[in-house]
Amino acid sequence: MTEGPRIDLFSDTQTRPSRPMREAMASAEVGDEQLGEDPSVRTLCAMVADLLGKEDALFLPSGTMCNEVAYRAHTQPGDEIILHETSHAVHYEVGGPAALSGVALRTLPGERGIFTAAQVRSAVRDGAPHAQRSRLVSVENTTNIGGGAVWPIDMLDAVADAARERGLATHMDGARLMNAVVASGQPAAAFARGYDSAWIDLSKGLGAPVGGVLAGSRDFIAEALRFKHQFGGAMRQAGIIAAAGIYALRHNVSRLAEDHANAQRFARLIAPIDGIELATDAIETNMIYFDVSGTGLTAPQAAERLLKRGVRIGAVSERRMRAVTHLDVDAAGVEEAAQALAAVAQAAARS
Repeated sequence: MTEGPRIDLFSDTQTRPSRPMREAMASAEVGDEQLGEDPSVRTLCAMVADLLGKEDALFLPSGTMCNEVAYRAHTQPGDEIILHETSHAVHYEVGGPAALSGVALRTLPGERGIFTAAQVRSAVRDGAPHAQRSRLVSVENTTNIGGGAVWPIDMLDAVADAARERGLATHMDGARLMNAVVASGQPAAAFARGYDSAWIDLSKGLGAPVGGVLAGSRDFIAEALRFKHQFGGAMRQAGIIAAAGIYALRHNVSRLAEDHANAQRFARLIAPIDGIELATDAIETNMIYFDVSGTGLTAPQAAERLLKRGVRIGAVSERRMRAVTHLDVDAAGVEEAAQALAAVAQAAARS
């Protein structure tokens, strides 16, 4: 078996369940999830529905499935979804909206993954019989390619109001919503209040090994359940993994502040390195994007050389890299990773 890197900043998906989380999983009450009989799944769903201010919730195997099930429940084939051009659904879901729901995507620009209500109003189709029907506005909070930016709540409300004015449904990809909650001090329900559906991921900063929970009205969740089954997401004794999510929500939310502090620490340490340029000085949550082309290396080359030093950071393009802090990398690990990056940059300058 190949040993992994000592310090893994590739993504917050690299977290591993802690011993207490594993103990909670081992002792979980279970039942047939597909029949609605798993008590741990029911508890988790009730917790997330309450957290997001919704009537009901649905446990799903992945965050991508949360998006795709929601899109299918909100739309009909031939409809159009309005979302940011850097959204996860545009870049990282293998064409799922088209393949699974038969919908088109109308993408909007905007700084750090955020767009405005005015842009939404301009993008909504006019209802002409030869045009696809605008049906859903989808936002991502925090923004991934936007560098972990937190949507201001007033902008979220304005976008939701603009959608509602034109009869569109609204959806929030809240994969890292709890990072936004901790960074802003605002409750999750405040972020999600204008959105017909919203979900949180359990397997990123919260540290669970698998799963996401999608929330909305009872009618929406009843419709979403149909597509969960259709897409192959129904499970059996899923309480074993739901228990990890319950543990995460009870124990791992407030500690996200440590990840944010470590991200800011890493950004401060790498900013002075010759050839390294931060994509933004505004490190709001747990992501740091930076350009390495000034070192004379491509991002894949830098990633390869870092890995030889026991540090994994992802190359997201030819020039740019992304480091993501999480509960399995502490302040000392972040400092060591920054030192490794400095050594790689200095070696490249000498060659």
